[in-house]
Amino acid sequence: MSSVQQPNSSFDHKAFLKTLTNRPGVYRMIDAEGQVLYVGKARDLKKRVSSYFSRALNRRIQLMVSKIDSIEVAVTHTEAEALILENNLIKSLKPRYNVLLRDDKSYPYIFLSDEDFPRLAFHRGPRKLKGRYFGPYPNAGSMRETLQLMQKLFPIRQCEDAFYRNRSRPCLQYQIKRCTAPCVDLVNKEAYAEDVKDAVLFLQGKANEVVDSLVAKMEAASAELEFENAARYRDQIAALQKVQERQYVSGERGNLDIVVCLVKETTACIQVFFIRNGRNLGNKVFFPKSPEEESDHAILTAFLGQYYLDKPIPPEIIVNLQPEDQHLLEEVFSCQEKRQIKIKHQVRAERARWLKMAVHNAEVALASRLASKTSLQRRFEMLQVALELDEMPARMECFDISHTSGEQTVASCVVFDQQGPLKSDYRRFNIEGIQGGDDYAAMQQALTRRYSRIQSGDGVLPDILFIDGGKGQLSAAHQILEEQAVRGVLLVGVAKGADRKAGLERLFLLDREAPIILPADSPALHLVQHIRDESHRFAITGHRQRRDKKRKTSPLEAVPGVGPKRRQKLLKQFGGLQGIARAGIEDLARVDGISAHLAEQIYEAFHGEG
Repeated sequence: MSSVQQPNSSFDHKAFLKTLTNRPGVYRMIDAEGQVLYVGKARDLKKRVSSYFSRALNRRIQLMVSKIDSIEVAVTHTEAEALILENNLIKSLKPRYNVLLRDDKSYPYIFLSDEDFPRLAFHRGPRKLKGRYFGPYPNAGSMRETLQLMQKLFPIRQCEDAFYRNRSRPCLQYQIKRCTAPCVDLVNKEAYAEDVKDAVLFLQGKANEVVDSLVAKMEAASAELEFENAARYRDQIAALQKVQERQYVSGERGNLDIVVCLVKETTACIQVFFIRNGRNLGNKVFFPKSPEEESDHAILTAFLGQYYLDKPIPPEIIVNLQPEDQHLLEEVFSCQEKRQIKIKHQVRAERARWLKMAVHNAEVALASRLASKTSLQRRFEMLQVALELDEMPARMECFDISHTSGEQTVASCVVFDQQGPLKSDYRRFNIEGIQGGDDYAAMQQALTRRYSRIQSGDGVLPDILFIDGGKGQLSAAHQILEEQAVRGVLLVGVAKGADRKAGLERLFLLDREAPIILPADSPALHLVQHIRDESHRFAITGHRQRRDKKRKTSPLEAVPGVGPKRRQKLLKQFGGLQGIARAGIEDLARVDGISAHLAEQIYEAFHGEG
């Protein structure tokens, strides 16, 4: 390591350049405060660093060079080693003038445990548990969607082991035919293993083999007159074929990634599509922080290095631009994976069509980013930071309860995505059969109805579920989601502050003892307040509509046995509803067609709600 530091004078680059070697390595440019301005790698350190002081530079580079107070270098054996060191330093130091990839978390996988009755589960992080891992998936949303599909196709348990081992009766997943209830011995090991085998083949991209197997089982069941089983296999086959139509890439059966980089108005957008075993597992969008005037080729090169080093890499990466260090990247990636990795930017036929689709997705994402860059997107980014999430939430839901002294209780569910309120997905639930004013019971009923429908295939699970309240409400909601076998949803309790003033809210998480308290001017807090206030508004509106409708409805309409003809007789006999309300049971029973029992029911309809 060599360094020249002149804190009280301008950097003497000529003296420093004389000390440099022509070997490969990494250089760090440092300002007077000791902050790293830029990290770069070079095949020839002396030649590369000299270029900053001996050629015409753009405005951004000129500004950076003017701030240099010292330069540090680390010599490496090869340029490939320099590339790896450069990216490690960029990730740890986050220099101002480098392209920075903010979202650099590990991939999510689907995990199949190694047990007598294995479970399918979400997994992120080190793969230390005994079992099999399928993926990687571009984000938690696409992986969760696959898990939901798996529940419909193959009745394999997805519940936590603690939940599984303490069951005394089947849960809801058994009732809606999403699980065969191995927890209470309603399926034997052999039958369960058959479902696991089919699930593994599906996750390996061998859906055609699964279909062939199910066709054979369906025909065997029909031959033995087991028509119920034959119908179940038929439905599985139909569902599998629908999934294939949506997920499989035409003409593609291998593993590859499609990476597209577009730059507009100093904002860079990168789209990555994941193709595994011929299946389109989804896409992920990135907006790396890049200095002004940085070229799209340089941004793509920096992204590839930061994103793929120390991560699983497919044999082929298709890009829309030729990276600046394509051969070097291929060499480093191939060494990491111990097999050949190719980066291609000129493709034809089906690959060209998929590359065009990825470019279109990047154009849409970039336009959306530019439109909302300073407002909603900023709030989502700050919420990700505040809750320490691996990735920015794509979908959030919030529930609220509204009633008047326990009357006509309504629960609301509002949905936000990165574009704001998603009103087409809003839902209201009329709450019945609970004690008036019991908000816990109302919330339990609303959550159960909402997420049992989603688990049955009617809807999409959110990344975050906000609950109005603190630890108690949060624990109750967690128990309900456990009962529904809902996985991968972050629960956040929103507790009102002192005197219920806005800006003093506290956020509670299950795995944290202390609440998260955000500043009143925090964009993340503003987003939480927005979704909470929207759920409150939607609940109150629904409650008022339901209450007003009831008040406009004759109590006679709710009495069994009192049809239009009897209502007319009663209204004529007593001169209207007020007269009926003042009448006693004996008076009501004198009306033709009204028995003593029916008179009691009519009386109760007017006097039993007090």
